[in-house]
Amino acid sequence: MSRPAHLWPVRVYYEDTDAGGVVYYANYLKFMERGRTEFLRELGFAQSALRKEYGVLFAVVEAQARFLRPARLDEKLIVRTEVAELSGARITFAQAVLREDDETPLVEARVVVAAISEEGGARRIPQPVAEALARHLAEGA
Repeated sequence: MSRPAHLWPVRVYYEDTDAGGVVYYANYLKFMERGRTEFLRELGFAQSALRKEYGVLFAVVEAQARFLRPARLDEKLIVRTEVAELSGARITFAQAVLREDDETPLVEARVVVAAISEEGGARRIPQPVAEALARHLAEGA
């Protein structure tokens, strides 16, 4: 991942772990959701504002993840989020969850989100959002 990345800190809480004391795999998807949400917020587009101003939501339509190493209670993690691909109605994010202290990769993922209306129909990504994402994508080209 060579493009500029958005970094979001996460701490592992007891509720994030399973009976074995490691982060339950599905919780990494929650961490990455927060990373994408905060990335959009940093670009100036809060999810609530996108819904209110443009009538658009983003829904995950595909997710591929490789779970490389476990994280444990109280560890500090970083969620790294980058735009990998952009089309008229979809954004593909390259994401990773890293251990904060040594940047060891724990999870690598590719997540595709589609723009949809509140009724669930396909929508184009609003132009201001698409332009901001395209600028982010171009910075790493």
